[in-house]
Amino acid sequence: MPDADGISVVVPTLNEAAVLARTLAAVPAGFSEVIVADGGSADGTTAIALEHGARVRVSPAGRGPQMNAGAAAARGGVLLFLHADTALPADAADRIGAALADPGVVGGAFSLGIDSPDPRLGLIARAANLRTRITGVPYGDQALFVRRGAFEAAGGFPDVSIMEDVALGRKLKRLGRVVLLPARVRTSARRWEREGVVRTTLRNAALISLYLLGVPPARLARWYRDVRAPGGPGRLRR
Repeated sequence: MPDADGISVVVPTLNEAAVLARTLAAVPAGFSEVIVADGGSADGTTAIALEHGARVRVSPAGRGPQMNAGAAAARGGVLLFLHADTALPADAADRIGAALADPGVVGGAFSLGIDSPDPRLGLIARAANLRTRITGVPYGDQALFVRRGAFEAAGGFPDVSIMEDVALGRKLKRLGRVVLLPARVRTSARRWEREGVVRTTLRNAALISLYLLGVPPARLARWYRDVRAPGGPGRLRR
């Protein structure tokens, strides 16, 4: 039975055993359920999810399709999409409820915090938050939340290889207000640490710019795979 007032957390995963336990343990009270939408992990990710009380939904790999599968299985009237290496603030559920008390708000996200003492990453987080305030389009690392009705009206996440979060955010803006909450999530610095702060930042800025100029996501995904540093699953980190 759907719960119109509940908030369902959907976590897309693919071989995230190294970080998932910490993320699930940090999900605060106030959420009605956690669903791990897995794309076929072979490292014990789903076992970790079950150990932490999450429901598991397996789907074809791809962050957009996985999150859509998780949303379809969710019971809540509000959906929160959380990356497997991102921790929510302790009062996340209350803040979401307060934001959605305004009927004109269809969704939103948290401000970005990066879990690193590197001052360059602090600057990157501040720049990302400024960009979100200006554009009204949050990114996946910021824990996007959305009313189920708005999510469905927007068609969910598109089945694309990259930029699925940007595509959904732009559609949501046409349906109502998308807010940026001042409370911060804490996302892992692992991609910047592995591939280099400057390299990763410039590459991601180029990808976003090209997408907004109309370059197809499939072409961007091929370029991303070609230029990213070896090691670890491919993932766009902003």
